[in-house]
Amino acid sequence: MANSKLGRTSDARKALLRNMVTSLLRSKRIETTETKAKEARIIADKMITLAKRGDLHARRQALAYLLDEDVVKDLFENLAIKYDARQGGYTRIIKKGPRRGDGAPVVILEMVE
Repeated sequence: MANSKLGRTSDARKALLRNMVTSLLRSKRIETTETKAKEARIIADKMITLAKRGDLHARRQALAYLLDEDVVKDLFENLAIKYDARQGGYTRIIKKGPRRGDGAPVVILEMVE
């Protein structure tokens, strides 16, 4: 499942995942399809691991990937402290059922409290 193409070109896939991870870190919860959630979860966990490292290079790497500077600031100031004692597993996927239009499996991707 890792590195799924999601039926998109590489540029479109990168833009989709950047937007999804930024939205997840901003609102702490998003609703999407199961495959997209599994891909976004990998990157979101890497961003939180960068924030836990906390140095300038890690901050610049997060700024290069995420689309909103306020999200990066919140990530490094709040989420890094919140997940300091946790060794991975910062997100959870909750299955919601099939989507009405096309039957795609819909899930809720959220940050673990």
